[in-house]
Amino acid sequence: MSAPSTPADLVILGGGSGGYAAALRAAELGLSVVLIEKDKVGGTCLHRGCIPTKALLHSGEIADSAREGEQFGVKTSLAGIDMDGVNAYKDGVISRLYKGLQGLIKSRKITYVEGAGKLVSPTTVEVNGQTYEGRHILLATGSYARTLPGIEIDGTKVITSDHALQLDRVPSSAIILGGGVIGCEFASAWKSFGVDVTIVEGLPHLVPLEDESSSKLLERAFRRRKIEFSLGSLVSGVQTTTDGVKVTLQNGKEYEAELVLVAVGRGPTSQGLGYEEAGVAMDRGYVLVDEYCQTNVPTISAVGDLIPTLQLAHVGFGEGILVAERLAGLPVVPIDYAGVPRITYSEPEVASVGLTEAQAKERYGDGVEVLTYDLGGNGRSQILKTAGAVKLVRAADAAVVGVHMVASRVGELIAEAQLIYNWEALPDEVAQLIHPHPTQSEALGEAHLALAGKPLHAHS
Repeated sequence: MSAPSTPADLVILGGGSGGYAAALRAAELGLSVVLIEKDKVGGTCLHRGCIPTKALLHSGEIADSAREGEQFGVKTSLAGIDMDGVNAYKDGVISRLYKGLQGLIKSRKITYVEGAGKLVSPTTVEVNGQTYEGRHILLATGSYARTLPGIEIDGTKVITSDHALQLDRVPSSAIILGGGVIGCEFASAWKSFGVDVTIVEGLPHLVPLEDESSSKLLERAFRRRKIEFSLGSLVSGVQTTTDGVKVTLQNGKEYEAELVLVAVGRGPTSQGLGYEEAGVAMDRGYVLVDEYCQTNVPTISAVGDLIPTLQLAHVGFGEGILVAERLAGLPVVPIDYAGVPRITYSEPEVASVGLTEAQAKERYGDGVEVLTYDLGGNGRSQILKTAGAVKLVRAADAAVVGVHMVASRVGELIAEAQLIYNWEALPDEVAQLIHPHPTQSEALGEAHLALAGKPLHAHS
C-alpha cells in the first residue's frame, strides 16, 4: 500500500450531508480535502431519505387534490396512481440534485474517492487498497434503518424505508411500526395513494418528540383521513402469511396487511470501520463528541447521524460547516440543538423549533406562558381548507422559547420561527413586524400580537 507523499488537510469518511458540507466548506477555506464515499455523494438524505420521501408526499398531495377538486369548484377525479411514473418523477428530482452536487465537488477541487473506507489509524483511512493520510480525519458514515429484535427484514413483506422508496406497486394495505417522523410521512403518502394504513407506536402519541398539543392535532387530522393508529402498546410478534403479514401487539390486538414497514428510527453506521481500534470513544454505536464535534482523539472529529445529536440533514450541514471552520482556524460557536427547526412533512405538516411546553416548564418553572392561535382565523389557511394551530411557549415575561405549528405547508413558516427563537425575540418585538396578507405567515404574527396583549384576528 502506498500513501500520498503529502497528507491532505482533511480526509472525510462518508459523503452524506455532514461529510460533503464539511468538504465544500473546507475547500472553500483553502484546505486540501479527500472525500471518501462507498455509494453516491449525497448519502441517505439525497438518495434514500429526505428528498425521495418528500417527492412521494408531493405526488400524494397531487392525488388528494385530484380527488378533492370538487370542494374548490373544480371537477376533477383521480384515474389512479402510476407507481412507475411516481418513481420516474422522484428519481428525476434525485438525479438533477445529484448531478449538481457532483459538479460542486469537482469545482472545489476536492479529491473524490469512491469505495468503502476504513479508519486504520488516527490519521489514516484505507479504501480500495490505498491509504489516505490526513492531518485531520472526519467521520461522517451516517446511519441505517433500524429494526426491532426478532423482526426479520425480508425486503418484500417486511420492509424498511429503503425498500418502501423502491416499491413498484401501491400495496392495498400496510402496517407501519413506528409513529415518529418516518412512520407518519409514509402513512400520509400511502393514504394519499389509497392504501389502508395502520400505525403502531409504543409511546402514548404520534410524533412523540413534539409538543403534546401538536401530536394531538396530528392524531385528530389522521383520524379524519381514516389513518388508523394504535398507541401505547409494543409489538410482540410479526409473522408472514400466505397473503401478507400479521402483527401481534403485547395488548393482544392483531393486525393483518399486505406488508409491514419497520420505521423505528435509524442507527449509527459504525461497526467494523476501525473506530474503536483507533481509540475513538463510542456509546451504543454512536461516536461521542464534544460541543465542537471533536472526539477524544485530537485528530478525529465526527458529524451527522453517526453522533448522538438530532438526526436531520440540516444538522449534518451545520456540524460539517462547524468542523471545517474550526480546522481552518475560524472562531466557531457550538450549535444550540433546541434552535434547529424540525418538520414532519405529513398532511398536515408538523413544524417546531425550541422547547416544548413541558421542557419549558422544567427549565423555567411555573412562570411559563402559552398561547395557541387557531388557524380558523387565518384567511390563507381557510382558502387552502387546512386546519391547525400555532402555539407559542414563552419564558416568564421574557423571550419566546418554543414555536409549534400544525397545518398544511407550515414547514415553510418555521424559518421565521427559528429566527424568533434564536434571536431571543420578545412577543412585543415580533408583534411590531407586519406580515403580508393573506398568507399563513400572518398566523405567526397574529399569535405574537395576541401574546403581546393586542390580539387582532384572535379571540382574547
